[in-house]
Amino acid sequence: MNIYETSRLLAEYLLFHYASDEEVMPWEFGPQSALGFARRSVTDLINPAIIPKNARSLDLGCAVGRSTYELARVSAEVVGIDYSASFIEFAEKIRSDGAAPYLRADEAFNETMIEARRPSDVDAGCIRFEQGDAMNLRSDLGSFDVVHAANLLCRLTDPLKLIERLPSLVKPGGQLLLTTPCTWLEEFTPYENWPDCATRDWLKHVLSADFELELEKDMPFLIREHARKYQWSVALGMRWRRKVDAV
Repeated sequence: MNIYETSRLLAEYLLFHYASDEEVMPWEFGPQSALGFARRSVTDLINPAIIPKNARSLDLGCAVGRSTYELARVSAEVVGIDYSASFIEFAEKIRSDGAAPYLRADEAFNETMIEARRPSDVDAGCIRFEQGDAMNLRSDLGSFDVVHAANLLCRLTDPLKLIERLPSLVKPGGQLLLTTPCTWLEEFTPYENWPDCATRDWLKHVLSADFELELEKDMPFLIREHARKYQWSVALGMRWRRKVDAV
């Protein structure tokens, strides 16, 4: 079974994307700076000053959609795409209904019903969610002023397929926002498709012909499994600018 279609992982991602800090981690001594990653993966990397009026944005690997709303703050149109049918179903339910209930794992069989709510100050009408494969995106998708792909590359079977498509997805002068925890696992990516060097160096090599690196940032994030167990990780965050003369 695809783990991204399980109810357990769906609940984890809903919590990761939409829950309040207190709902995720009640411990005051915990790593507070790692909370809110779905929002920060946009706000900490994007340069809003160079985004044109009526901008189009693309959220690749949008999961259940929280980062898509941050892109909508600076865009007239946002497309959120994820491979998981259950993630997209819930993302659309939250967008259309404003909220969706789900069960948070607490301990053993103990669970708490909480609610994922979309930001009330964002126009949900400019957002469209769809299921799709980041390695085989539809040909009529068009190009975008901002493309955001958070923690996606090391979950693809062949990440170079997406890398090779990126120049046609990002408009000249547009922004590419990437984050990755550099967690290469054979259950997701065959060993022969792993970078042959540090992920940072690999990205600089495969992107530099068409993009210029403008920002690099270490970005902690926290995934709650239950009330007393968490995954703390540090993603490599990058903002790339599409070269104007690389057409």
